[in-house]
Amino acid sequence: MSPADAFIRLVDIMSRLRAPGGCPWDREQSRESLRPYVIEEAYEVLEAIDEGDPASIKDELGDLLLQVVFHAQIAAEQGDFDVTDVCTAICDKLERRHPHVFGSTTVRDSAEVTRNWAAIKAQERAARGASRSAIAGLPASLPALFAAHRLGEKASRVGFDWSSVEGVLSKVHEELRELEDALAAGDTNDAADELGDLLLSLASLGRHLGHSAELTLRAATARFSTRFREMERQANADGRPLSGRDPDDLDRLWRDAKQSLARTG
Repeated sequence: MSPADAFIRLVDIMSRLRAPGGCPWDREQSRESLRPYVIEEAYEVLEAIDEGDPASIKDELGDLLLQVVFHAQIAAEQGDFDVTDVCTAICDKLERRHPHVFGSTTVRDSAEVTRNWAAIKAQERAARGASRSAIAGLPASLPALFAAHRLGEKASRVGFDWSSVEGVLSKVHEELRELEDALAAGDTNDAADELGDLLLSLASLGRHLGHSAELTLRAATARFSTRFREMERQANADGRPLSGRDPDDLDRLWRDAKQSLARTG
């Protein structure tokens, strides 16, 4: 089966599910009711990528593609657009934003590709009357750390950025001192603001190191969860659960869990 045939099969299945006599659940769905599934499926793709299992990645990409086709089917029923319009729009956009491939523009490296992409995108936004700000275009629903990373990227394209990792690290230290000052003054509102500034600067630090703060935090929380469960296992094996133990004992269990997991790889 060709890619085109497979895609047409999916579109036809979705059309049948939404048609009279189709699936009651699918027929009841709307753009609004599907919003959580779009987010959930995108995160399940991310989890499958983290696990490195090609079969899982394939399945989760299929689930995400279903959301695209589902929304396009609803739009077609409402007379807004159809799946052909969706495909045409993204094809046209890719050709416009890759003039070095589909046009006569020449580029030296990927950094120049990125700059050209941003410039073309800004022109497109201006043509439809949208904001011309260099930092426009970030969805309000983005996870906060990911939004902080993307905000820094956009500002960097017009030169508003640190020139080195050391400069960002200095800013992190500055924001940490300001947080400490706010805590010492007992001003919890100011401390909350300073904590936000610290997180923003940490996101910039991750960006300069070539790592997403969102993904590195996800990895850290996964490590914490694994170590904490190992703590619970060791505590239960001793016949005493974690609750009720003193801080020194909990700290010992934490160190033991890290060492145990390090030995098992």
